Amino acid sequence: MEPKSPSKLKLSITGIAQYKQALRTSFMVTVIILILFGAYFAFIPGKSHSVSKGPYYTVVVDCGSTGTRVNVYKWLARDVSSKELPILLYSYPNNSTDGILWKSCKYHCLQTEPGLDKSVGNLSGVRASLEPLITLAEHKVPSEKRRDTPIFVLATAGLRRLAMKDARRVLNDIEAVVKEHTFLYKKSWIRVLSGQEEAYYGWVALNYKMGSFGNHSRSPTLGLLDLGGSSLQIVVEVDDTREDANLVRSKFGFVERDILAYSLSEFGLNEAFDRTVVMLSHMEQLRESASGIVEIRHPCLHTDTVQNYTCYGCSQQNAPDQKNVTSQVQETKFPCVYLVGAPNWEQCRRLARVAAINSSTADTDHRARSCSDNGSEMINLTAFAHPKARFHALSGFFAVYDKLNLSARATLMKIWEKGQQVCSRSWSDLSSNSQNAYFAWQYCFRVPYVASLIDDALCLGDKEIIFGPADVTWTLGAALVEGEYLWSSPTRSQISILALNMEVISSPIFVLVLLLSILLIVYCCQVKLPMIGRKSAVRGQKMID
Repeated sequence: MEPKSPSKLKLSITGIAQYKQALRTSFMVTVIILILFGAYFAFIPGKSHSVSKGPYYTVVVDCGSTGTRVNVYKWLARDVSSKELPILLYSYPNNSTDGILWKSCKYHCLQTEPGLDKSVGNLSGVRASLEPLITLAEHKVPSEKRRDTPIFVLATAGLRRLAMKDARRVLNDIEAVVKEHTFLYKKSWIRVLSGQEEAYYGWVALNYKMGSFGNHSRSPTLGLLDLGGSSLQIVVEVDDTREDANLVRSKFGFVERDILAYSLSEFGLNEAFDRTVVMLSHMEQLRESASGIVEIRHPCLHTDTVQNYTCYGCSQQNAPDQKNVTSQVQETKFPCVYLVGAPNWEQCRRLARVAAINSSTADTDHRARSCSDNGSEMINLTAFAHPKARFHALSGFFAVYDKLNLSARATLMKIWEKGQQVCSRSWSDLSSNSQNAYFAWQYCFRVPYVASLIDDALCLGDKEIIFGPADVTWTLGAALVEGEYLWSSPTRSQISILALNMEVISSPIFVLVLLLSILLIVYCCQVKLPMIGRKSAVRGQKMID
């Protein structure tokens, strides 16, 4: 083997030296970059703490049938490795920190009306409903947090009633308004909830608030009764799995649970009252007012009540002409009526019971149905609920019950007695004690209706029913479930850091600092870059020698 010449050995040593120098340079550049990133996250206000330790926010807009409302939640995520639920630090609106209004109002205190289902093809109407609410939410979220704060705009029974193309038009208008603001949103976060989703979110909210998810035990969760303007949501945990379209397997919390989640679209407060007006129009001998509008006397309204009312199902059958034996019974429809108060507590009570079981007749002098009948129009919860199950009645249930000034665990007998006392007062007394005049004029129907729902329709008369808490709504459950990626994913911090790193890299200041650092390293290490022309000349000289 021919020994290496001194010149070749010198070139080899020089190459190794340059290679080592390049490694050292690369290492120093990497160190400098890491130092810059560390300094950035350590000294820039709000960046380092928001990645893993700081609070975060979620905004949920509730597009209901009677109006649109906004809720803002402030959270603190626990250690992601523990898989524990986040801590709720603050919610808005609440009943204690927002001035005099919240001291007297406990249900739908701040909402824009009417519901968005009345704004099909009306972008300006959608904007008028959403703008003040989203602007209010922006005031509740710090400016540096808004771009990372998700906003969920979720519609319920009002938009569920619409045709699919009409609901899509409203959702597109909602998206057009939301994108004008700074909150984080996705198209999938603006949608119509199914009734089962709404019920499930309410159940999650209740059991989170009451601490039922905070342990690993198999003790039964709390049952939910949630009454809205258009629909009634019912959720109860069951022990045995069964073939049921309403069965949901919940993986929320530490323990998997089987629950039955119902959403009954015709049992909301407004829908039920509509049914009573329709029934009365079919039963009574109607008369016209001086202006030619049909009057309907309602036993649940006070004497001085005269209310213009839209009733699309109101009609009356006309007797056939006696002279023409071949004539048929005709039906006359009248969508606009006057409701006139004709107070009668016993008639009102029977009418409310019929509405509660969704019967077609009001001829009931006794309990309309036995719970043992298990008819198709009712849900006998005692048939499958846990024997020791406890239920909380929220939203409309609580709003009606709260006005009676009873304890949270009063019996149904007490509700009937106190309701009769309250409704014996004059109209002026009743309306002055309510924060919502529209709510007040139907109140004496709503008291017996709420009691009949619990006793006659759901067969829970002998169960423990707790009314409240006042501040629990399905939006809290939606914030937890829809925003689960914010607190449950093990890669949450990594994703946040990556997003912040990309923001840093795109900064011109950071690029300038990086280039200056590299030039400084090159200068200090005195790295000699190869010169192609000079190298060729050296090779030519060696060949001559």
